[in-house]
Amino acid sequence: MNAATTNSAQTQSRKADHIRICLEEDVQFGETTNGLESYRFTHCCLPEIDRQDIDISTTFLGKHLGAPLLISSMTGGTPEAGMINQRLAQLAQQYKFAMGVGSQRVAVEKPQVADTFAMRKYAPDVLLFANVGAVQLNYKYGLDECLQIIEMLAADALILHINPLQECIQPRGDVNFRGLLDKIDKLCSKLSVPVIAKEVGNGISAAMAEKLLAAGVAAIDVAGAGGTSWAKVEGERAENALQRRLGRTFADWGIPTAECITSIRAIAPHIPLIVSGGLRHGLDVAKAIALGADIAGLAIPFLKAAVESESALQDLAEVLIAEITTVLFCTGNTTLSELKNSGSLQSIQ
Repeated sequence: MNAATTNSAQTQSRKADHIRICLEEDVQFGETTNGLESYRFTHCCLPEIDRQDIDISTTFLGKHLGAPLLISSMTGGTPEAGMINQRLAQLAQQYKFAMGVGSQRVAVEKPQVADTFAMRKYAPDVLLFANVGAVQLNYKYGLDECLQIIEMLAADALILHINPLQECIQPRGDVNFRGLLDKIDKLCSKLSVPVIAKEVGNGISAAMAEKLLAAGVAAIDVAGAGGTSWAKVEGERAENALQRRLGRTFADWGIPTAECITSIRAIAPHIPLIVSGGLRHGLDVAKAIALGADIAGLAIPFLKAAVESESALQDLAEVLIAEITTVLFCTGNTTLSELKNSGSLQSIQ
């Protein structure tokens, strides 16, 4: 078995491990929360609107969405992952949600698994995001590989996920992050689709967002702390005591999601902003929108439903839409723009 074959086999195995661990083990943040519990909407007892007139549709990166929802990047590369992505893509098409796929590195290394990512045939009208780790730009990935990844999905944008903590704990992680900002800058200048910079659950600070935007990144996904802890996930995959210890020590490391939103909006009030990190229901989504998000990403809720059944996914979509709509109704707003400008979300600290 040559090195390339070994690497692709390890990547596939990691993908399968990640799904299993996220579904079966307790890998959520323990002490650190997403911070949204520190905010509360002011209830409006007389909304003076008809609930039927509420419109939660929006536009993101020039594409219409039926709701401000992103099925966050999760998986691909195995038969089970392909089934999950297909179900998610069909749901996204039905409800006009945005959707990202998991890291496509495995499909570059092993092209025969590309079909587990190629979801455009199931979601012809969806805002679809390709995805690869930014650190791979230091490991022989460049414009050609990124174009291949984008073409695989006929993607509308490319996510560069940024995950230094995960790589530190992951067995054989890629930890050379030197000079990446300059490489991101050069890549952004050559691609015809927007680039989204995304953390994986430890958050993006205002200072880092400013640097990424200056490098040409078109949008930010804060992926803040408070949801799935990838330190814990990789700790579950540890091959030795050191990796297990690191997973425990850094289980609650990161910037809470709410803090990411407010700090980034203070320095970049108009950039396209995706908020993810511990969002579990439509009330969380509405709080994120009111704080300044344009759309909100959820992963674990969609993953659990997709593994269960197509009907479970339908039920989840309907519940999320109903929850967001109820927030608008009970704050007296008919659109997401009105909600943002209403001042109805208050800090309770």
